[in-house]
Amino acid sequence: MPSVILRAATPVLMVLLIIVSIYALLRGHLEPGGGFVGGLIIASAFSLHILAYDVPSTRVLLRVAPQTLMGLGLSTILLSGVIGLVAGGSFLQGVWATVPAPGLGDVAVGTPVLFDVGVYAVVMGMVLMILLMAAEMDS
Repeated sequence: MPSVILRAATPVLMVLLIIVSIYALLRGHLEPGGGFVGGLIIASAFSLHILAYDVPSTRVLLRVAPQTLMGLGLSTILLSGVIGLVAGGSFLQGVWATVPAPGLGDVAVGTPVLFDVGVYAVVMGMVLMILLMAAEMDS
């Protein structure tokens, strides 16, 4: 039975870990970080939930099967590669566009960010699949 302190701290720590993972994801194409690191951080948030509660409640909180996350992530990576081909370049060539954002000015968005989002989902799904299966075997 997990401690009361761990159960009380888990929701707060999960929110902090999710914020840090999104930060790592979004800054990754310019500085260290990115989809891989962000995916590991968010998977650690859910692994903390597994330790504090149990596997069934973590699966309910996750809402999406880890295998689905991996499939969506791989599809997103493939899409980011095909966009480069359609734009007249090569597979996985970076394509950038400037989009006006209210209050922020012009924001550059591109396929490297889309690629990182795909990696984020694949890493999160793979790590959670392993952790959930291991936790189910242990109980």
